[in-house]
Amino acid sequence: MTVVSNTTPLIGLAIIRRFDLLRQLFGEICIPPAVYDEAVVTGREAGGAKREVSAAAWIRVVNVSDRPAVEVLLDDLDLGEAETIVLGRELNADWVLMDEKKGRRKLAQMGLKKIGTLGILLSAKQAGLLPTIRQDVELLRQQGFSLSQTVIDAVLQKANE
Repeated sequence: MTVVSNTTPLIGLAIIRRFDLLRQLFGEICIPPAVYDEAVVTGREAGGAKREVSAAAWIRVVNVSDRPAVEVLLDDLDLGEAETIVLGRELNADWVLMDEKKGRRKLAQMGLKKIGTLGILLSAKQAGLLPTIRQDVELLRQQGFSLSQTVIDAVLQKANE
């Protein structure tokens, strides 16, 4: 399975101490250089994402080849999102991990499968890795993670919580 991640799911899961769910669910995860820079180089030590990403042997930084495609996406997205989307396409990713609305819209237009932080928590529960996710969702919200109530309600309903 090929999985490419943007920065926000890495940070979100590190904040709530569920970072290892990524390895358990997906195995290796590829990130473009801009995501590595956002999470590790220029990243604040928000919830330990800097430490988690730099220490994870199962996260691989992969360069993006199609720089012109990245440049086009920069009209609407930040560099991390743009590189994540282009890398997802280049690697023919099974999943692209992304929370940002504009980025998710672009992934849908390109026919790439996407999953966000709440979807990852739901998948972890469905896989038997977590008994419940309501507390993790609440913790994300308390940490300032931008979540719409509609999305929260839908995910908790799917989780039977």
